[in-house]
Amino acid sequence: MTRPIILIGAMLLLVAACGKKSSTPPPPPPAPAALQLVNATLNGEPGPNFIGVGFNPVVRFHFNQRVDKATANAALAMTDDGGMATAFGVGWERGDSTLVVTPGSNALKGLTRYSVVLTTALKSAAGTALDRAASISFNTRIDSTAKFPAISNDSLLTLVQRQTFRYFWDFAHPASGMACERNTSGDLVTSGGSGFGMMAIVTGIHRGFITRQQGLARLQLVVDFLKNKAQRFKGAYPHWMNGNTGVVIPFSANDNGADLVETSFLAMGLIAAREYFDNAAGAEQSLRSDINSILNGIEWSWFRKNNEQVLYWHWSPDRGWAINLKIQGWNECLLTYVLAAGATQHSIPDTVYHKGFARDGAQRNGRSFYGVNLPLGEDLGGPLFYSHYSFLGINPNGLQDQYADYWAQQVAHSRINFEYCKANPLARFGYSASCWGLTASDIPNGYTASSPRNDVGVIAPTAAVSSLPYTPAQSMEAIRFFYYTLGDRLWKDYGFVDAFRLSELWFASSFLAIDQGPQIVMIENHRSGLLWNLCSRAPEVKAGLRKLGFTAPYL
Repeated sequence: MTRPIILIGAMLLLVAACGKKSSTPPPPPPAPAALQLVNATLNGEPGPNFIGVGFNPVVRFHFNQRVDKATANAALAMTDDGGMATAFGVGWERGDSTLVVTPGSNALKGLTRYSVVLTTALKSAAGTALDRAASISFNTRIDSTAKFPAISNDSLLTLVQRQTFRYFWDFAHPASGMACERNTSGDLVTSGGSGFGMMAIVTGIHRGFITRQQGLARLQLVVDFLKNKAQRFKGAYPHWMNGNTGVVIPFSANDNGADLVETSFLAMGLIAAREYFDNAAGAEQSLRSDINSILNGIEWSWFRKNNEQVLYWHWSPDRGWAINLKIQGWNECLLTYVLAAGATQHSIPDTVYHKGFARDGAQRNGRSFYGVNLPLGEDLGGPLFYSHYSFLGINPNGLQDQYADYWAQQVAHSRINFEYCKANPLARFGYSASCWGLTASDIPNGYTASSPRNDVGVIAPTAAVSSLPYTPAQSMEAIRFFYYTLGDRLWKDYGFVDAFRLSELWFASSFLAIDQGPQIVMIENHRSGLLWNLCSRAPEVKAGLRKLGFTAPYL
C-alpha cells in the first residue's frame, strides 16, 4: 500500500506547482515589419526612367507585404512635366502586395514626361508606413495624329517659305535691315545670315509675300548700311556687327576683324539682289551700282597671307593672322574660292583653289556609305550645311571639275545623312525615315555641328528641308512629319524651330538666320531654280567657275 500513496502524493505536488504563476513575463509580440518597396516596373520592365512609352502604360509597385488599400489614393500622384495632375486608376495584385497604377482613358499626351510618385503616407495592412518615397517616370511616344489640317505638298512648301520668310522680314534689324544672328541677339547682326536674308527677300517677292517695291526699299536700307556704316577690313566684313552702328562685335577673342567666308555668303546675297533688280534706270540701277562698289572693294587676294597658295578665313587689324585658319575643302566654302577667282579686282589665280581648297585632290573620298558613293569630303559626309551654303547660289546641276560631279556630291551627301538616321545605329529615340537631318544647330546648353560622326541625338529641320533639291521624296516626307506630326512643338512664328532632341523632350526656342535662310532658298531652287538662275548668270560667278576649271551647261 505504501507505493501508491507515494505516487499520488507526488502527482498532487506536481499539479500544485503547475498552478502557480511564473515570475518571468512572456516576451512581447514582434513589431510589424516596415513596409518596403521591392521594385517598381512599367509594363513589366524595371525603371526608373523610360522613353517612348505608349498611352496605356501599367506601373506596378511590388512590396514586401500586404498594403492597406485605403491609404493608396492619398499616397499616390501622377503629374506631367508641368506639374499638372493626371487622372489615374488603382488596382491590386498578389494578395494586395502589388499596387497597380494605370492612367485614365485618354489622359496622356504625346511627347510628354510623366511621373508617378508614391509617398510615405502609404501604409501596410499592419499599419506601418512605407520606409521611403518612391517614383517612376516616363516619356510618352510620338503622337502620330495630324496637328494641322491637310493641305497639298505644294501649298505646304509655300507655307514653310512664307512663315520662315518672316524671320528676315518682320524680325530684321530695324535700323539696318540686316538679319539678326538669332531671335535673342538684340542688336547683333550677322553678315553671312544677311546674305541668305537678301536671297530670301528676292524669293519673297517672287512668291508674292511682298511687292517688288517693298523688297527694293528693304534692300536699299541694307546696302546703304553695308556701304556707308558697316566696318570693313580689306573690304571684307566681320562675322558679327552692331546693327545700329556697323561696328564689329568680336566672334571670339582673335576674331575681331574680317571673316572671308561670311563675306562670301554676304556677297552671294548681294549678287542675287543685283541680278534680280535689273531695271535699266532709276532706283534699281542705283542699287546695282552700290552693290558693285561693295563687291569691288573686297580684297580677296589679301587673304592669301603673303601670296600663299591658299586663302585664310580671318584677319584682324590688331591680331593679324592669329587664328591662322586655312580655308580648305571639302566643306561649305567652295563659294569663297569661286568669287575670289571671278572678282574683277583683287582676284586669285586658279592654283590657289587647286592647292588650297582642293588640296591637289586630297579632298576626294570615293568610299561608299550605306551603299552610296561619296565623291568628296569626310567619311559619312559631315554636317549637311556643307551641301547648302555655297549652293544657295551656285547651281550644282551638271557642274563638274577634275575632282567631282557636284550634283552627285550633294545628292550622295544628303542620301547618306538620310540613310544614317533611318538606320539609327546609336538607337536615338525618334530617328526614322521621316525624322532625319544632322547639321550645325543649337543643342541643349550649346551649339554643335551634328553629323553621322558627331551624332548627339539632335535633329535640325533645316538639314532635311534644305536638302529638298537633292532628296525630294525623303525631304518632303520629313517636312510633312515636322509640320503635321511634330507641328505642335516645332511650328512657330518664324517657321520650324532650330532643332530638337526627342529623347529629352527638348525643343529649341531659337531661330538662327543661317538655318532659316537655306530653307526658303533651297525650297525655291527646287521649285523654280530662281536663285540658281540669278547667280549662275552673274559675270563673277561664271568667270570664277571657268577660271577654276569647272564645266556646266550654264557656263
